[in-house]
Amino acid sequence: MPVKSIEIKSTNPYAGGQVFGDAGAYEQLDGVVHFVADPKHSANETIADIELAPRNADGLVEFYSDFRILRPVDAKLGNRRILMDVPNRGKQLALRNINSAPDQSPDAPIDPGNGFLMRQGYTVVWCAWQHDVPDVPGMLRVNIPDAVTSGGPVSGKIVVTFQLNSPSQVEFLSSRNHQAYKASDVNDQSAVMTVQEHEDASEQIVPRDQWSFARLENGTAVADDSHVHLPAGFEPGKVYQVIYTTTGAPVVGLGNLATRDSATFFRYASSAEGNPLAGLIDYAYSFGVSQSARFLRLFLYLGLNRDEEGRLAFDGFMPHVAGGKMGEFNNRFAQPSSQATRSGNSLFPFSDATQTDPETGLTDGILTRLSAQGELPKIMYTHTPSEYWAGHGSLMHSNIAGDKDMAAPDEVRIYVISGAQHALGAFPPVDNDADNYHGQHKFNIIEYRGLLRAALTNLDRWVTTGEAAPPSQHPRIDDGTAVSPEGVAEAFGRIPGAKLPNPARRFTRLDFGPNPMVPTKTPAVIGKVFPHQVSAVDEDANEISGIRLPFITVPLATHAGWNLRHPDIGGGGQVIGTGGASGGTLRGSMIPFPATREKREESGDQRQSIKERYDSKDQYLGLVKQATKDLIDQRYLLDEDLDRIVDLAGEHYDYLTA
Repeated sequence: MPVKSIEIKSTNPYAGGQVFGDAGAYEQLDGVVHFVADPKHSANETIADIELAPRNADGLVEFYSDFRILRPVDAKLGNRRILMDVPNRGKQLALRNINSAPDQSPDAPIDPGNGFLMRQGYTVVWCAWQHDVPDVPGMLRVNIPDAVTSGGPVSGKIVVTFQLNSPSQVEFLSSRNHQAYKASDVNDQSAVMTVQEHEDASEQIVPRDQWSFARLENGTAVADDSHVHLPAGFEPGKVYQVIYTTTGAPVVGLGNLATRDSATFFRYASSAEGNPLAGLIDYAYSFGVSQSARFLRLFLYLGLNRDEEGRLAFDGFMPHVAGGKMGEFNNRFAQPSSQATRSGNSLFPFSDATQTDPETGLTDGILTRLSAQGELPKIMYTHTPSEYWAGHGSLMHSNIAGDKDMAAPDEVRIYVISGAQHALGAFPPVDNDADNYHGQHKFNIIEYRGLLRAALTNLDRWVTTGEAAPPSQHPRIDDGTAVSPEGVAEAFGRIPGAKLPNPARRFTRLDFGPNPMVPTKTPAVIGKVFPHQVSAVDEDANEISGIRLPFITVPLATHAGWNLRHPDIGGGGQVIGTGGASGGTLRGSMIPFPATREKREESGDQRQSIKERYDSKDQYLGLVKQATKDLIDQRYLLDEDLDRIVDLAGEHYDYLTA
C-alpha cells in the first residue's frame, strides 16, 4: 500500500459554519500522510535517483507530506468528486482562481470567495509535493530523503540564477527564500559568478576575488554557505548566475508520488485504512496554477497516473498558465521554485503529441508514455498570452520548426485567454506590486476566473457524461492568427509610448547530458533557438485568437500579456517577470483608449476614443451583455457570471471615462 498511515491532526468547522447551498456546511481537516514507495516497481521507474534513496527494513522508501481537506460535513451532500489543488510553493490557489477568493497569507483562515467549489459539492484536497518550502505556518511541505551512494551523500554542481529590482550587496542562494543548496566549501576558488544584461545575453565572469560566499552582519562580511556577497553591488535588472558545488541531493521526484498516491488513497482506501473519504469519491481532478501547472505537465510526462496497484489517480487535469514548460520537479539538485529559463524548466518536449527535434534527434511528447499505456485522461489547458511572450507558449501546439500546427489528442483542449496576463488581473489598475516590480504600463486588468469555473464544469461533464468540451481556442499557423512577435509591431506603433519587449524572449535548446534528470553538464550547453509565435492582433492591438472576453471584443483599452520593466528597477525594456531569473510573475499591460476625440487628437493616438466607439454607458453595457451571452452559449462561461462581468465592465467604463 503506497500510503503507510495517515494522521489527522485537526478537524474544524470551515468558514465559520457557512452553508454553501445544497452542499451545506463544510469542515477542514489538516494532517500528515506517510508514504512508502517501492524503488524497484515499474510504476516508479521514472523518478530520478529513487534507486539511491535510503530504504527501510522492507526495502521501501519512506517520506511524508502535509495535507489539507475541505469537505461537506454531511457527506451525502457532496458531489463525490475530488478537486486536488496541487500546491504552488506550498500554498493553495484553487479558491483564489476558481472561487474568486482574495489573495491571503498562508496562515490566514481560507477564504471561500464566492463559494463556487463548495456550492458544487467538491471535496478539495491539498497534498504537499515540494521539499524546500520555507517553514512558514500554513504552508505545506513534503519531507523526503537525500540520495546516498556507497561513498556517502551526493555532491555536484548547481546553478542559482537571480535578477533584482533594487540594489543589494548580498543575495540568498535560493528563489523566494526557499531552502538553499549550501556551498560545500565557501573558499572554493572554482566557483563562478556571471553577469548578463538580460537572461538571453552572453555571460561575463565576475572575478572570483570580487565576490564571496558571505552575508553582512553590522556591515561586516561573514562567511556563509547560503549567501553570496558582492561588495560592488548587484545591479537591478541584470541577471546573475552562481555556479558552485553543493552536497546533499534530495530525491525531489518523490513529490510526484505523494501527489499520485494521496489521490489514489483518498479515492480507494477504506475507513479501516484511515481514509476520511472512504466510499465517498467516484472521480478525481487535479488543478495547478503556474508552477504547479508545470508540475502537472511533468506528472503527465512521467506517466504517473496509475499507482503501484494499478489504480487511476486522476480522471482529468486542469493545468492553468503552464505554457510549454515543465520544471525542476524530478531532477538531481532540483530548484522547484526557480523560474530560470536556462534550467530544467525548459526542456523538450513541449507538445502533448510526439514529435522529433530535427536538431537533436530526440523524439518525445508530454503524453508519449501515457499513450503507450493505452489510456489518456481528459486534459484542459488554460493559458494567457504571457506564456507566449515568454517564448514557449506556442511550442505546445506547433511543430519544432515553427511552421506547422500540431494536432492535439482528442482528450486534450487548449484554451488561451485573449489579452490576459499570467497573474490574475486586478482592478483598479496599478503599475507596481508587492514584489517591487514597476511597469512602463499599468498592469493588466482582465478578470478571467469565470472561464476557469466554466472549464471545470466542462471537464466534469466530459469525464462523467462523455459530452465533449468546447473546441480548443489558441493561435494557429494555418489561419494566420499565430505570428512572430515582430508581426504585431505595426499595431502597437499606433499607440503613443507603446514599445514591444526588447529583447524578445527566446527559448533555446539545452544540453545537460544524456539524462537531464541527473545532469552531467552544469551549466547546460546552449543550443539553437526554438521558433515561437504569439497571437496576431487587430487595429487596436488586441488579440484576435483565443477565447475573447467582452473586455477584448467590446474594448475600452488595449490589453497585452506582457509589460516592460520600468527603468527605475533596471533592465528597462525587458519583460516584467520574464518567466526566468527575476522570479516574479508575468505581468501584462492595460493601455486605455483616449476618453474623447479631443484627447485622442491631442495625444496622437490612432485608436478610436471611447466616446467615438460608444454613444453611452448603457449602449456599451448592452454590447458587453450580448458578448457575454454569446460565450455562455458556446459554454466558455456559465450563466452565473453574466452579471459579474457586466458589473465589472461598468466599473471599467466609469474609471476610464472619468
